[in-house]
Amino acid sequence: MELPPQARELSRKIAGKSCVGGVIGLGYVGLPLVQHLCEAGYRVLGFDVDPAKTGRINRGESYIKHIDSGWITAAVKNGAFSATTAFECLAEADCISICVPTPLDEHMEPDLQYVRATAESITKTLRPGQLVLLESTTYPGTTAEILLPLFESTGLKAGEDFFLAFSPEREDPANPDFSISNIPKVLGGVTPACTDLAAQYYATIFKRIVRVSSPAVAELSKLLENIFRSVNIALVNELKLLCDRMGLDVWEVIDAAATKPFGFMPFYPGPGLGGHCIPIDPFYLSWKAREYGVPTRFIELAGQINTMMPEYVVRRVMEALNGHAKPLKGARVLILGAAYKKDVDDMRESPSLKLMELLLEHGADVAYNDPHIPRLPPTRKYQFEMSSTPLTAETLQRADCVLVATNHSAYDYEFIVRHAPLVVDTRNATRFVVEGRAKIVKA
Repeated sequence: MELPPQARELSRKIAGKSCVGGVIGLGYVGLPLVQHLCEAGYRVLGFDVDPAKTGRINRGESYIKHIDSGWITAAVKNGAFSATTAFECLAEADCISICVPTPLDEHMEPDLQYVRATAESITKTLRPGQLVLLESTTYPGTTAEILLPLFESTGLKAGEDFFLAFSPEREDPANPDFSISNIPKVLGGVTPACTDLAAQYYATIFKRIVRVSSPAVAELSKLLENIFRSVNIALVNELKLLCDRMGLDVWEVIDAAATKPFGFMPFYPGPGLGGHCIPIDPFYLSWKAREYGVPTRFIELAGQINTMMPEYVVRRVMEALNGHAKPLKGARVLILGAAYKKDVDDMRESPSLKLMELLLEHGADVAYNDPHIPRLPPTRKYQFEMSSTPLTAETLQRADCVLVATNHSAYDYEFIVRHAPLVVDTRNATRFVVEGRAKIVKA
């Protein structure tokens, strides 16, 4: 099929690396994408509503732990990358990637205010020959039902004048085996020409492109990936509750099952779900499913189980303290790890924050340590005025309970168990500790 004139011109620019990339949202998804685009030879404009972020970028500084400042400094210096809060400059970009948050509101329903605001900004400057790619995780239908009508309200036609596709982000921060370039990139355009151009553009930075028939298929594929994890984590979390009652070690059970070389994939329990995907994405699909009158009971049950895990952990802390003749009220509880996962500085939706809230509500004296998060920044839900407590022998000895919430590699668990009077371990992080096991309670 012959491409329309605007598509041919953009294809020529992509092939010659003369097109300008635009990335909206310079966080954990957007900034790595910028890095790969710059390394591929594109000039990139970064957009963010936070002037502190754009200011630091233009000074050559990174604000994300696993992203090195060196490439930012070099890219800014040679003119390959610049950041701005001026969204009117979107007209300069030929290929625009949207990487903004898609959280839940207070009713646990999709909050697309950032996607809508971004789409409205693009609409004001949309011109012939631009490609727009939505990467933000969302429910199936978002691209076709929200972005497409807005963009076509300008009088431009998708697939002929401008081009639109959905391509979900796939990020695993701190995973040394996978950067975004070697994770297959799923994408679906609203027309074949949109898919072709999106595939051509992203093929310059992703090693494998997976085309699907529509944006909705790509949107749902992302939700399926994370719902799969959510459901399986809920299964082992529920199994943990049963093993607790039965006096069995759920981690030993899982390790034994994982020796089966086929038909089983190990998942592990924890204090609750964290990160921007797994705790949120299932609710996007269950919300959309109601429009079609289809109850998603399995998905919603998994969400309920995972959401209740911090309360279970606090109950285990209370029971462990009772075993030491101490009430939770007034007890000094030191939480190890504020990040949602091991060895990252990302605390989005971290269960540690919910644990802090619950412990404080019960009257505990709460402190935390995290080598990657020196101070807790305010979030949509929580505004804790806390800084990381140094992890010394004296700090551990003063605590009535040390609660392991995140299994950072930096933690010396033999040292921790040696000096702490009581350790409640939600991650099986102390499994190799030999001495002092009587102090350890698993939760």
